[in-house]
Amino acid sequence: MLLVSTGIGIYHGLYKKQKNATDYLLGGKQMTVAPITMSLITSSLSGLTLLSLPADIYRYGITLLITSPLHIIILIISCYIYVPVFYNLQITSIYEYFKIRYNNKIRMLASFLYVVHMMFLLPIFIYIPSLALSQVSGVYVHYIAPAVCSVCIFYTTLGGIKAAIWSDALQFTIMFGSLVIVLVVGITGIGGIGAIFNKAFEGGRMDISYNFSITERDTIWTATFGSFFAFLNHFATNQGFIQKCLTLPSYGNIKVAIFFATIGIVIITGLSMFSGLVMFAYYFGCDPLKLNIITTYDQLLPNYVMEISNFIPGLPGLFISGIFSASLSSLSASLNCMSGAIYHDFIAYFVPKDISQEIVSRYLKIIVVILGIICTILVYLVERLGSLLALTLSISAFSGGPLFGLFTAGMLIPMVHSKGAYYGGLISLVVTGWMVVGSQVYKFIGVIQYSVLPVSIDACNITDSLNQTLDKVIIEAVKPITDQENDPPFILYRISFYYYTMIGACIAIFASVLISYFTERDKPLNRECLAPIVKAFVKDEPPQYSTIDKAKKIVNHA
Repeated sequence: MLLVSTGIGIYHGLYKKQKNATDYLLGGKQMTVAPITMSLITSSLSGLTLLSLPADIYRYGITLLITSPLHIIILIISCYIYVPVFYNLQITSIYEYFKIRYNNKIRMLASFLYVVHMMFLLPIFIYIPSLALSQVSGVYVHYIAPAVCSVCIFYTTLGGIKAAIWSDALQFTIMFGSLVIVLVVGITGIGGIGAIFNKAFEGGRMDISYNFSITERDTIWTATFGSFFAFLNHFATNQGFIQKCLTLPSYGNIKVAIFFATIGIVIITGLSMFSGLVMFAYYFGCDPLKLNIITTYDQLLPNYVMEISNFIPGLPGLFISGIFSASLSSLSASLNCMSGAIYHDFIAYFVPKDISQEIVSRYLKIIVVILGIICTILVYLVERLGSLLALTLSISAFSGGPLFGLFTAGMLIPMVHSKGAYYGGLISLVVTGWMVVGSQVYKFIGVIQYSVLPVSIDACNITDSLNQTLDKVIIEAVKPITDQENDPPFILYRISFYYYTMIGACIAIFASVLISYFTERDKPLNRECLAPIVKAFVKDEPPQYSTIDKAKKIVNHA
């Protein structure tokens, strides 16, 4: 699979050369619906869906699984409120929206936050397949990570967005096929779907909490409202998702691609989460982490595949290909999008305006290489920061919440202007950052730990060689609670990470509206920056000239 992805990069880099930056970043706007649909599915899910979501269901129950259909509502909102705005503006970087709607200062802030956010997120995309392959092969994870990233950098640098999209199409097939085969083998070996649900009920995995506490990790409310905002942020205002949509020649094509992508995302997400119940039934009464067979629950699925593959040669390889497919898809798309954002939002101001498109394309490729090297180095930090799902959602919320709030306020609330948006975004960023960083610190030192549903080793075929390990497990299980554990941290640090994006977005929207109400608009409203459902009720504002100097600035800006 890595060789084929590399070949795709070589083909689009050497035989289908990009003539300009538009070809490199948007595929010349001549892509077709089928590969874009598969690319949207693959890059939206990432290896996190295949590796961490099943482990999350195994540990915390079915709550997150029942919210999978929310993706339908989320993608409808994205398709009819957010995407039309970006399509009508025809912008390469979605953060150009902030310059058109507000001013360049907000655009620069937003792009900077996006780059920082992705620099911490991309190492996770590298670490996930490396962890899976390490579990299967026994090769140290830090030997695998540089090789994974090198291949991705190679075909993304050579082939641009076209190579990323066609590689995604290939990787979608492998990812879906490996997931289905693993599920079929697992369900058959356990005794059918009925046996899986019986053990899930017995083990408490089908229980759903309706507790209104914002500090409880998994409730129906965190999964519904919290994950709704987190996923809407990804599908409505994510540079990678929007950029792939804009490679299509018409808005009609975009709607078709999003429609079929919605179906694929719901199916694959649901199957991936269901595999968590399959693993629970398989390991019922014999938890591999308690036996020290694995060191983290993120290794659970690779370990499970290895154990059930005795009768099917090649299954571990197929599974690893699926993990690699999902992760490389997200990584390649993100590298391509980040290169465009960095160049257009930062570097373009310092290069001659008459620079050739061929040279711009070279700059973009150099940026991809540099980003890939930095992210590979940061992989060494990721493995020390706990659960991949919680870590990913927390990092995404740090800048994603405030930015999503500013996009939403800009498209849906005409009264918000640049001063309100700038200070509203900063307030949201400070509060969200304080909450996320503080929570991660307490989790890192072990003060904040989420309670998991019970697992046991009662049904294990225990041998003498395990006695020492089991004694250690029992001793650790009965350690007394310290005074520090009895004195919980400030409630802001204990809020469920599912709420982070929602809180950040709501603060940004509320603060932007409030500050805009008490301050003067400094720029006429551009109706093209409003969502279609709002634009119909708003008229263009004529320029307001209070001074000659201000009139000159407005005319020059236009």
